[in-house]
Amino acid sequence: MMDSGLLHLWGMRLLFVLMALLVLFFHLLPLNPAPSQWASPDVLVAMVFAWSVRRPDYVPILLVAAVMLLADMMLQRPPGLWSVLVVCAAEWLKSRERRQRETTFVLEWLTFASTLIVITVLYRAVMMILILAPGTLTLSLVQVLMTIAIYPVIVGVSYFLFGVRRAAPGDMDRLGRTL
Repeated sequence: MMDSGLLHLWGMRLLFVLMALLVLFFHLLPLNPAPSQWASPDVLVAMVFAWSVRRPDYVPILLVAAVMLLADMMLQRPPGLWSVLVVCAAEWLKSRERRQRETTFVLEWLTFASTLIVITVLYRAVMMILILAPGTLTLSLVQVLMTIAIYPVIVGVSYFLFGVRRAAPGDMDRLGRTL
């Protein structure tokens, strides 16, 4: 018989994958064929980072890598570059999770913003080194700002709709270890 904690953990991982696929689906819908002056926020990255900060056990590294690699393929980005940067950033945020428990949301938001800016700069730098067109700087800047602005909404939806909460200091996992 399955342990309820293990079932919940895998259910949340499945929910993460389904939400990522839903985000990709809506991103690929041809709603407006004309090029836009505004870049849409990267909801998938915001979701990965929000879940990594709040409940790292819900988003293991291989799951994040698979989802981000699928996103690279579907969105026709260089395969693996953005994925590697997001995976490294998510793992760095996971390593800071215990310290982030007692902090305010504003500090979490600033940490998210600075991490997103760093990986975006690295992405553009690698693209320029490889002599690939990284897109206009204005669109990248708008996308970063929109993603930073939408982060509280992603955290709110994750918290209120899906129950992705920070682990409390006394919470235990299914094996009895403190989270």
